[in-house]
Amino acid sequence: MDKMDIVYIILAVLLVIIIVILALYNRLVRLQNKVKRAKANIEIILNKRFDLIPNIVECVKGYSKHESSTLKDIVSLRNEYNNQKNMNIHKAQEMNDNLTKYLAIIENYPNLKANEEFMSLQQKLTRIEDELEYERKRYNSDVTNYNIAIESVPSNIVASMFAFKKSELFQIEAEKRENINVKL
Repeated sequence: MDKMDIVYIILAVLLVIIIVILALYNRLVRLQNKVKRAKANIEIILNKRFDLIPNIVECVKGYSKHESSTLKDIVSLRNEYNNQKNMNIHKAQEMNDNLTKYLAIIENYPNLKANEEFMSLQQKLTRIEDELEYERKRYNSDVTNYNIAIESVPSNIVASMFAFKKSELFQIEAEKRENINVKL
């Protein structure tokens, strides 16, 4: 084997290594973007949910005499959401929990339950809740796939070279999984 053959072999090996690095890098970028898209989808659905709040508030105003502090809290919560840019998952979950608490209070008003408009709004909200649950699961799936990729050999080498960081799963604390007991 002469000197040129060795040079060609070394160049071929380097080319293969570069191609593998580029392929792994592109895979990590795709997975990272899927995580970002899933997070954005959650924010879109949360926005749809909070857009329903004024309609719910108007409906509640017509049928409830002692809703003023609850309504103020709901409006405040919606305004806080609208003022947030790039809300993190924990803050979104906190706002989600607060809204769930207020909706549980509203559900305790029997006149509202019988109201057709309120029932329609509640059905829309239920659909949005289902979409939100689906998107949270999808987000966690995308985050899991991404995290596995940046922790697995050989992509972990590329991930560390280009500073890819683990993403956080969307989790609900155990005490928030329990049914809300609202006392008026």
